Amino acid sequence: MPEFDPDCGLCPRLARHLESVRRDHPQYHARPVAPFGDKNARLLIVGLAPGLHGANRTGRPFTGDHAGILLYQSLYGFGLAERPESVSADDGLRLKGCRITNAVKCLPPHNKPLPAEIATCNVYLKRELQALARGAVVLALGVIAHAAVLKALGLKASAHRFRHGAHHRLPEDRHLLDSYHCSRYNTQTGRLTPPMFRAVLKKARALIDA
Repeated sequence: MPEFDPDCGLCPRLARHLESVRRDHPQYHARPVAPFGDKNARLLIVGLAPGLHGANRTGRPFTGDHAGILLYQSLYGFGLAERPESVSADDGLRLKGCRITNAVKCLPPHNKPLPAEIATCNVYLKRELQALARGAVVLALGVIAHAAVLKALGLKASAHRFRHGAHHRLPEDRHLLDSYHCSRYNTQTGRLTPPMFRAVLKKARALIDA
């Protein structure tokens, strides 16, 4: 199984949904969204799934809608991105030592993938995690991404419970950090503030540098 398949159709419901989106928005990417960033990354950021008018439109994770604003600004602040904004898949932005992916690579209806769809797409996440170097850091944005990482690594959720700011030790000297997802809802309600998110990225940066 490759790390990514741009023509994946393993989830029938998601494939049908993307066909519908392509009819309504023929200019949209509306296909599986590939991971973005440094292939030799020391930090892998895992989100949930592409947003309808964000990654599903542009073809780049966390690009084109509100969800990526705080993420890319913060990556730039910690020297992990060359610019503080991601506009489109062809804007020339490069990440440094960092890679961004999603637990589910296709847009789900109402932004809610089914458990079976998360499990099916987990084979790709497993390959991405296997490619990480010893000592690498995984940052899970939200509970679903956190659970997907644990499943891909064959680890028990009961031994690694999600909590914003939590640090979990993984095999091969790797690390899992948790953060609330930087969605519009979380950032506008104050559940996730810029200082809260930057504090998690500061931990990630310190672990990478160590």
